[in-house]
Amino acid sequence: MTTRNDQTTEHGTEHGTPDGTEHDLAGRPIPLTAPHGIDRAAHHRLDEAWLAAAWSHPRTRVFVVSGGQVLIDENEAGVTELVTTPSFEAPLTESHRYFLGTDEDGVSYFALQKDSLPGPIDQSARPAGLREAGLLLSPREAGLMVHAVALENWQRMHRFCSRCGERTSIAAAGHIRRCPACGAEHYPRTDPAVIMLVTDEEDRALLGRQVHWPEGRFSTLAGFVEPGETIEAAVRREVHEEAGIPIGHVEYVASQPWPFPSSLMLGFIAHATAEEITVDGEEIEEARWFSREELREAMEAGKVLPPYGVSIAARLIELWYGKPLPKPV
Repeated sequence: MTTRNDQTTEHGTEHGTPDGTEHDLAGRPIPLTAPHGIDRAAHHRLDEAWLAAAWSHPRTRVFVVSGGQVLIDENEAGVTELVTTPSFEAPLTESHRYFLGTDEDGVSYFALQKDSLPGPIDQSARPAGLREAGLLLSPREAGLMVHAVALENWQRMHRFCSRCGERTSIAAAGHIRRCPACGAEHYPRTDPAVIMLVTDEEDRALLGRQVHWPEGRFSTLAGFVEPGETIEAAVRREVHEEAGIPIGHVEYVASQPWPFPSSLMLGFIAHATAEEITVDGEEIEEARWFSREELREAMEAGKVLPPYGVSIAARLIELWYGKPLPKPV
């Protein structure tokens, strides 16, 4: 994997735009990846006395996660916030209490996994999933939500020991499941997945539409890394399998946690060595090369719908396009 230092920034690459100007998109961090000032403080996860003291502290903040959703609300200034409460006002739970970390002021944060969210605290509080809340919350609160949703997904899907089948119990403040029968310890899994914007010799971008997507929805290609495979090889394999395009140079851009349910998206710019498209028809129903002008016209006319804004896919396309993607006019 090669990164060109003259073009790559912390959050991506600078490219020219259709009007010939330059736009540095490094100042627009990829959603869910910005530093958020939370120390996960993993060394406290096995310290039950410390956890009990942190839980009972009056400054500790708690929120409920259920089915990948949390409660959000707007404050008096119109800013969307995660609905949190002191621990003594939090719903009761037997064991699904997850320690997420502390901030620079020493405030501890916990998430409670429940079968349903509590009733709205006021008329404006409402449930929201990560695709919506990730764009509205501050980097700190979005980061806390990502952590909580990822733990909830793992906890719901890994209740039994993969070695002997016995029901496991929660330990390490939600970050380990232990088997009482065989003694095995199980840790949250993260599945690496590659997501790539493919460009050709004319600097056009390859975008595809999955079979189950609505008409007009186009995005970057993506897929999971297979066992024993490098991420560069995964980029080349997935593009060839889905669109029949051979790939040469692969350039890493950035990563993004994506707990749907447990992925880490590894973003790339991939450079095609041929242009003829042959879609697989199973995952990708349609794929097209777009120049910047063609993409602008299609999006402004509403004929092409962009990927969800919280996804790293949108940023990869923007890095090539050179500025925020156009909206329908």
